[in-house]
Amino acid sequence: MEGDDWTALRRLAQDNWAQSKADLATAITLRDAGIYYAAVFFAQQAAEKALKAVIIGRLQKQPRGHNLITFANDLNAPLEVMNAAGELNLEFLSSRNPEHAEGVPAQIHDLASANLHLEAGQRIVDWARNIL
Repeated sequence: MEGDDWTALRRLAQDNWAQSKADLATAITLRDAGIYYAAVFFAQQAAEKALKAVIIGRLQKQPRGHNLITFANDLNAPLEVMNAAGELNLEFLSSRNPEHAEGVPAQIHDLASANLHLEAGQRIVDWARNIL
């Protein structure tokens, strides 16, 4: 890989990592404000960007899509990270779109759901932090 390409990828990894941390903080703020469906979405986003940062940094490739299970598999993530990825994977769509949820996301998600998904997001972000 040429120097300029690697520099651009390294920057993208850093940007994804920074946004991952911001998304996790946003998820916590939204949970605390009682906006549970949005907290779930931002927990998923935090996990996605953390995994993308690791893929870019470790595998030197830019991942496409939003499949957390695929990203975790690409990284040979441990079982607890795979389980967290599985918990969050569908929330990219179902936390925002009624056609992908069994009803209105704003009415489906509650504090317990937000906490469950925040814990999963935190688990992935913590794991990513340890290997970046």
